[in-house]
Amino acid sequence: MKNLHLPLEDWTNSFVNEWLLPELGDFFNQLSDGIELIVDGVTDGLLIVPPFLLTFIVVVLSFWLAGKGVGLFSLAGCIYLGAVDLWPEAMQTVAIVIVATLLSVIIGVPLGIISAKNRFMNQLTRPVLDFMQTLPSFVYLIPAILLFGLGGVPAVISTFIFATPPAVRMTNLGIRQVPEDIVEASKAFGSTTWQMLFKVELPMSLQTIMAGVNQTIMLALSMAVISSMIGAPGLGSTVLSGISNVNVGLGLTGGLGIVVLAIIIDRLTQGIGDKL
Repeated sequence: MKNLHLPLEDWTNSFVNEWLLPELGDFFNQLSDGIELIVDGVTDGLLIVPPFLLTFIVVVLSFWLAGKGVGLFSLAGCIYLGAVDLWPEAMQTVAIVIVATLLSVIIGVPLGIISAKNRFMNQLTRPVLDFMQTLPSFVYLIPAILLFGLGGVPAVISTFIFATPPAVRMTNLGIRQVPEDIVEASKAFGSTTWQMLFKVELPMSLQTIMAGVNQTIMLALSMAVISSMIGAPGLGSTVLSGISNVNVGLGLTGGLGIVVLAIIIDRLTQGIGDKL
C-alpha cells in the first residue's frame, strides 16, 4: 500500500488554479454580485419594516396557519429577539435562509420531478444526493470560499448545496406516491403529460413536497453558525463570537435566537402544508 499513491490533492489544485478560476472566474464574480444584490435587497426589505409591524404580521400568520399556541410563541419569540438587541442579526439570518431556500426549491423541485419521471435520472441523482447528505457540512465551505471569497454569498451557496437534497427527495417521493389508478384514469380521460403533472400529480403530492421544503429550511437554519465561520452575518456570527471570546452568555443569547427562528419558521411552513 505504501507504493500506491493517488495524487488527488495535486489534481484538484491543478484543476482549480490552472483551469477553473482562469476560465470561469468572471462568471463566478458575476454570479457572486447577483446573489449579493439579492441578499442585500431581502435584508434591507426586512429591516425597513418596523419590528412591531413585522411582529404583528408574523403573529397573525402564526395564529391563522398554526393556531393560538404557535401565535403566542411567535409573539414571545419576536419580543425576545428585540429585547436582546438581536433583531438586525435575526433579519440577516432570515434573509440568507430565504435566498438559499428559494435557490434549493427552484433547483430541487424540478430535479425531483425529473427523477420521479425518469428512471435513469433517478439512479443518477440518488448517489449524488447520498454523497451530499453524508459529506460533513464544513466541507461545503471550501469550494464556497474558493469561488466566492468571504461573506454572505459563499454562505448562501454552501447553505443551498447543503439544504437541497430534501427538496429533491421529497418531491421525487411525493410524485411516486400518487396512486397508479388515478394516473391511469387521468390518462384514460386524455390528459397530456403536462396536464397530468400540473393537475393531478403535483396537487396530490403537495403536502409531501412542502414537507421537503420544511426540511430544506431547517437545514438552511442549521448552517447559520457554520457559515458564520466564512463571514456570514447574522445570529450565527453572534454565536461564533461568543465561542471565540469564551462569552457563554453571548453564545447562549444568539443560540436561543436561532432556536426561536427555527421553531417559528418550522410551524409556519407546516401550517402552510396543512392548509394546502
